[in-house]
Amino acid sequence: MAQPDPTPADDEAIRKRQRSRSIVTALILFALVVLFYAISIAKML
Repeated sequence: MAQPDPTPADDEAIRKRQRSRSIVTALILFALVVLFYAISIAKML
């Protein structure tokens, strides 16, 4: 059974959710990069 096309309001809500999820993923990735960088600096000391 085919799904009905999402209304513009539904589409906007989906895009907003995807955007917020992408931002959270980017922040977590950035935090991991900083963590690995800090660990590698600490090991050199």
